Amino acid sequence: MPNALKTVLKSAAWAGGGIFGALAVYLVGSAALSMVPVGQQSQPSEGAIEAYILSNGVHTDIVVPVRTAQIDWSELLPYADTPAADTTMNYLGFGWGDKGFYLDTPTWSQLKVSTAFKAMFWLGTSAMHTTYYHQPTENDKCVKIYLTPEEYSRLITFIKDSFAYDAAGRVQHIEGHNYGLNDTFYDARRTYNLFYTCNTWANDALKASGQKASLWTPADTGIFYQYGR
Repeated sequence: MPNALKTVLKSAAWAGGGIFGALAVYLVGSAALSMVPVGQQSQPSEGAIEAYILSNGVHTDIVVPVRTAQIDWSELLPYADTPAADTTMNYLGFGWGDKGFYLDTPTWSQLKVSTAFKAMFWLGTSAMHTTYYHQPTENDKCVKIYLTPEEYSRLITFIKDSFAYDAAGRVQHIEGHNYGLNDTFYDARRTYNLFYTCNTWANDALKASGQKASLWTPADTGIFYQYGR
């Protein structure tokens, strides 16, 4: 075998081994850190705000009441931004993620390698997906939590700080994109990557409000593990 070919094959083997090793470290680290709990599971109390942790099996949303004494989310994120503009909806879900995934990949079958690559390696931009609900139903993928007014204030700040605003301080609605009649998208801050995913954002939202969460997790399973799901 020519020496040049041997060198190429050896380099390829080293590169493949390095990629496999890095992936193994990532997966093992993800699993281990996802199991480490932080915060406390909330309990019902007088004056508590009822909120929800909701997953579609891959992605986690934080769902809160549209109106409380602290905020009316419909003033910042109008019902009219959604196709149905249904003002009877009482809850609003927030999900942060990669803009390319959100807008260009309505189903997994439409996922492009280029979209995934850009998302994983800090090359994309982000968006906030908001969905109005009547009221979520508790099940294996939906957990109710209870926030004190002070905890909810911290969650409000975390969520609001995740949006990108224009020069006038207004959220930036991404028109013409939605999955159904009661959802829409807005420009957001930060960049999606292997270490800060949509589920990492939701996990950080829980940590910001003092709720039980994983030390770090890139997957919804890490969050729901903490709640016995």
